[in-house]
Amino acid sequence: MQATLLTPSIDGMTSPHAIKFVYEGKEYEWPEQYVTGMQLKKALNLPLDSELFLEIKEPWSDEAVPDDKEINLARPGIEQFFVKRKLPYTINGVQFESVKQYIRGLLVRKQGNIPESDLIYLRVKEPWDDELIEDNDWVNLARPGIEHFYSRKVAIEVTIIINGTPVPWKKHNITFKEVIEKAFGNYVDSPTMVYTVAYEDGPKKNPEGSMYKGDKVIVKNKMIFHATATDKS
Repeated sequence: MQATLLTPSIDGMTSPHAIKFVYEGKEYEWPEQYVTGMQLKKALNLPLDSELFLEIKEPWSDEAVPDDKEINLARPGIEQFFVKRKLPYTINGVQFESVKQYIRGLLVRKQGNIPESDLIYLRVKEPWDDELIEDNDWVNLARPGIEHFYSRKVAIEVTIIINGTPVPWKKHNITFKEVIEKAFGNYVDSPTMVYTVAYEDGPKKNPEGSMYKGDKVIVKNKMIFHATATDKS
């Protein structure tokens, strides 16, 4: 029996009978409701002596998956598996180790005792800019070399350009509503008022695009926003 690596089909559909699970960041399909640890190892071409674990949300510990143990893949949510191996990384110069391939920004913040007001970056080799890591972002620790995270205070002030006007800004992100308020003085929450926002020259996370109600984007110095307002009443 095989686990099938999910790849998008033309219509975006997968097998209606298979059940999804995740192994180290990749989605797979399994043709039955239950799977044993040994079946997973064989299907994923893992060493048979590897330690397989099922990821469990905090505050509970991750669960070991013995070779003969059956896991119900049909429970709510998608089951996530990983193999324990020590992957080193640093946070502000202090070394840590993870047995999971992927680490979430929120855990980096917690382990490094980084205040919520500070930004977290992943060091990237030149000529590329270091990567801003949000709390909900995942970073692959199994890439060549050791991943280095560091924190820094939010810049005191940057200047963004909204409809051609320089606007001082003291936060590292801006919401759709805030762009409209800066562009037109206020935000009218009415079905007859239609707003649009587009942006360019943004950071690596969001270099360009459009914003919609409820959205927020990360800002950088001299980032450009284009906002319109149309009253259809």
